[in-house]
Amino acid sequence: MGRIDLGRVVIGGVVAGIIIDIFEFVLNGWYLAGQWTSVMASLNRAPVGTNAIIAFNIVGLFTGIAAVWTYAAIRPRFGIGPGTAFIAALLTWITAYVLSDAAPAIMGIFPLKIVGTMIGVGLVEIVVATMVGAYLYREGE
Repeated sequence: MGRIDLGRVVIGGVVAGIIIDIFEFVLNGWYLAGQWTSVMASLNRAPVGTNAIIAFNIVGLFTGIAAVWTYAAIRPRFGIGPGTAFIAALLTWITAYVLSDAAPAIMGIFPLKIVGTMIGVGLVEIVVATMVGAYLYREGE
């Protein structure tokens, strides 16, 4: 069992993070934009600004890196390939998407329809991103 190649994790993870950021831009910056404006107004908060968008993009990059690192960490047990990438994506989806969106939904801060949309699209985005990032990850192969 070899060591995780952190350089390759970062390369694959950044690419995965860019894919996540693209999905999130389309979802939140376009498709849900009007709903987010209403939600923020109902909470007496300013609309999402440039600083928040930059922060969300950084979170997307770190999520991609975490997903590819998870793939690299579990592949000695589950094997190399898309099946293992899918398992890594599911773990990342549960921890980074479902659980993080649960609290604001449970507390009624965000409408369930928006949260459900984010979780559903999040599953697709993290699977695509992790598959691509895992494809780019190599360990002396």
